[in-house]
Amino acid sequence: MEVADYMNKLGQQARKAGREMSKADSGKKNLALLKIAEALASHKETLVEQNQKDLMAGKKNGLDFALLDRLELNLAGIDSMIEGLEQVASLADPVGEITDLSYRPSGIQVGQMRVPLGVIGIIYESRPNVTIDAAALCLKSGNACILRGGSEAIHSNQAIAVCISEGLQAAGLPAEAVQVVETTDRAAVGELITMNQYVDVIVPRGGKGLIERISQQATIAVIKHLDGICHVYIDEKADIEKAINIAFNAKTHRYGVCNAMETLLLAESVSAQVLPLLAEKYLKEGVELRGCLKTCSLIPECSRATDEDWDTEYLAPILSIKIVDNIDEAIEHINQHSSSHTETIVTENYTLARRFLREVDSSSVMVNASTRFADGFEYGLGAEIGISTDKLHARGPVGLNGLTTLKYVVLGDGQIRV
Repeated sequence: MEVADYMNKLGQQARKAGREMSKADSGKKNLALLKIAEALASHKETLVEQNQKDLMAGKKNGLDFALLDRLELNLAGIDSMIEGLEQVASLADPVGEITDLSYRPSGIQVGQMRVPLGVIGIIYESRPNVTIDAAALCLKSGNACILRGGSEAIHSNQAIAVCISEGLQAAGLPAEAVQVVETTDRAAVGELITMNQYVDVIVPRGGKGLIERISQQATIAVIKHLDGICHVYIDEKADIEKAINIAFNAKTHRYGVCNAMETLLLAESVSAQVLPLLAEKYLKEGVELRGCLKTCSLIPECSRATDEDWDTEYLAPILSIKIVDNIDEAIEHINQHSSSHTETIVTENYTLARRFLREVDSSSVMVNASTRFADGFEYGLGAEIGISTDKLHARGPVGLNGLTTLKYVVLGDGQIRV
């Protein structure tokens, strides 16, 4: 079958299954999630075996260590996927919730009901666990989904797809509610992101190149973020111990994640007190420091930052540092160079904290906390499909609510317009 015909078939099946999923009650959806978990548990050996095929092919094709690490699916990883399914099953179901119901002068009641988006296309790379995460969140929010994983994980993803299908059928839901694309032909992506008649939303998860391509070529709404250029600003009224702990954690907890700090800003009045202490900790961890002229005068090991550094997501042990006059300059720098992901202010001044929250235009803005908390699980969403830095529909970590939308509902008792 030609790729276009194959994807068209998946789209038709997904649209039909989506209508069924929108009617499914919470009990049925939760049962499906638990049955998928049971299927994963009973097929552990097969899953590891199929993953080994992908790992061997990856090594043969020269995948680097980081990609191979993300690709690996071991017994602990399978147990983690099972736990994730159980957690999503325990979350409150947002579908059907009616809010803001109020009487109008005519006597009608007007409110808003939360409903599924419909069919979600998800395109991702490497990690097989994303197949389960995406399926779980789409199912619980009453959506159907078409999942297109990377070609490097084809055997792993197809083995997981079998488990998902078993779980759905055991719960009496359509197996087509979750379809994992079987072809590795890249043309499938081009088809998926332009199937407006079948797909309602596209969610890309992967590197910047993938997300840029999807954003430019998709004819369907996309939930995405391109970069994670996150900032921590240490204010002149900061608690120094808090500031050092937060700035160190935000950079070094994990390097290759979108919510890691990439630029540290400090008020000049506290820079001489804070920077040498922080620099010592960073250098011990092997973090390369790049700073403004004032920063370099305080830290001999720091190299001069370029204009490009302020706009770079390193995803590595590299940190840009800039000393600013005050909160005005800090906010101006953030709004100019941030990717609108996550920013933090460290201060004991309530008025300045409130101002930072109000004026910084990012999807997550924090006071006295590490940027590493910008995560669906940490926000109490249970899980996330990704992070959105867009301003329409979903913003920040996208959980179950982000995979639904609202429609107006009107309750009357025979009223007519006069």
